[in-house]
Amino acid sequence: MCLCAVAPLAAQGPTDGLGTRARTGFVFDGYYFGSSYAFDHVVEWTVPVSLWHRLAPSLTVDLSSGYAYASARTTSGTLEVSGPTDTDVRMSWAAVSGQLIVSVAGTLPTGTRAVDTSSVPLLSALATEVLNFTTPSFGTGGGVTGGFATAFQLGERWAAGVGGSYRWHARYTPVAGGGDLEPGGEGRVRLGAEGPVGGRGYFRGAAVYATSGADTLGAGSRSASGPRFLVYSGLSLPAGRGSLSLYAYDRYRLRPRGYDSTVVQVPRGNVLALGARLERPLSPALSLAPNVEFRHELAGPATGSVVLLGWLVRPGVDIRYRASGALTVLVQGQAAFGRLADNGGSVSLIGPRAVVLLEWAR
Repeated sequence: MCLCAVAPLAAQGPTDGLGTRARTGFVFDGYYFGSSYAFDHVVEWTVPVSLWHRLAPSLTVDLSSGYAYASARTTSGTLEVSGPTDTDVRMSWAAVSGQLIVSVAGTLPTGTRAVDTSSVPLLSALATEVLNFTTPSFGTGGGVTGGFATAFQLGERWAAGVGGSYRWHARYTPVAGGGDLEPGGEGRVRLGAEGPVGGRGYFRGAAVYATSGADTLGAGSRSASGPRFLVYSGLSLPAGRGSLSLYAYDRYRLRPRGYDSTVVQVPRGNVLALGARLERPLSPALSLAPNVEFRHELAGPATGSVVLLGWLVRPGVDIRYRASGALTVLVQGQAAFGRLADNGGSVSLIGPRAVVLLEWAR
């Protein structure tokens, strides 16, 4: 969510000749549930930090990290987790200017890895995709990712691109006193296209295929997740003095194949999000962008039908202000309304979100 929130900041000025860009701020996510649910509420504060720097005309490096605090109130008491998150350091090299980019990223295990057993229910709530918490995980054992991306022209006005990456995960101990976890490697392939439509609109679309190996615990037990297919599309249209953006995101997780009954299989799933954003400048330095998103999540066993885990509608508004030539401020307020499945029924939820981000660039 932070990446989506700060994207408009980067679009405020050209990056040609830009040497350094830094971002920080805070994000609050909160969800309050109906009286019959296992959680009364779950809240999280995140302080993201990112730094981007151009080392040479074809070489850039960026760093991202942060600090997070999460708590939940249950019938048996309050659960809390806090600490720094992992630190990602990525270097990108434009091997062929305008055509090929090669990147290498390292995840440093600066976050909280071995948590207490009592905190596992809270971490499970943070990882629920329909809720879309800013920090779904506090830390892992780190890892290394290598990838590439290239683009080429389609006709006179369209372009297409392809990219791929592979990630290796280091071994770590997720629960204090438990066994080590060795996550399987993950590979991804991405195809995309973009171009003008209808004379005044602009379309962007992408499809991603991801697959990963089985995770192995120290005791020898294994778990596996099936391949994932993700489709994203976005359409930008002029709207008076501003612009209207429509987007759709749909990700399917299939059942694992090629594993016997001794391997724990991650359930199949589907996450769908539909959204709209209307951005309108109020002055050369100030713009307003009301927005709304609908999101739902389905899950199910290896065979049979999937069932609804939950849905929500999240209206909100973004205010972007260029305080000076180097400093830009983004303020975002949202409120989610929806329901989550609960023992054959459902419970209501209300989820406020508040974001304040600062970007400095020179």
